[in-house]
Amino acid sequence: MLMWEISSGQPPFVYKHNYDLALKIINGTRPRIIPGTPLKYKELMEQCWDADPTKRPDIYTLNKEIRSLYRTYLNNDNDEQQINNITNIDNLQLNKNFSINSTNSINTFFRNSSSRVYYFKNLPEPRNATKEEQEAYHSIQFDF
Repeated sequence: MLMWEISSGQPPFVYKHNYDLALKIINGTRPRIIPGTPLKYKELMEQCWDADPTKRPDIYTLNKEIRSLYRTYLNNDNDEQQINNITNIDNLQLNKNFSINSTNSINTFFRNSSSRVYYFKNLPEPRNATKEEQEAYHSIQFDF
């Protein structure tokens, strides 16, 4: 989830904290990947989200892969598409209440939320969601 937060500029599932969300996450629901996220970064992030911990990369692999991505982008800084993706991300609206460039949105989010640990009993074993389940979750219109 940290990789998603880095690429999006906001915490995942912002404004949602309840048993239903916990079940959705256990059942493989993940936040929609932000448009413009580099393909290799996206693939690495999705590996981290695997329900089976043995299929997730370890910290050494993450470090190596992210450094490799960084070097690739430094060496290919003439690529017009990469430059356009970075420019478009700067103006991206993630939802109508939270934009990357909005200091007020960030301050409001942290003022209205607190980090807490939830204890839910009898949760099922984690699993990966199918593409259809992910699309169904993301097609729901949320009113923030």
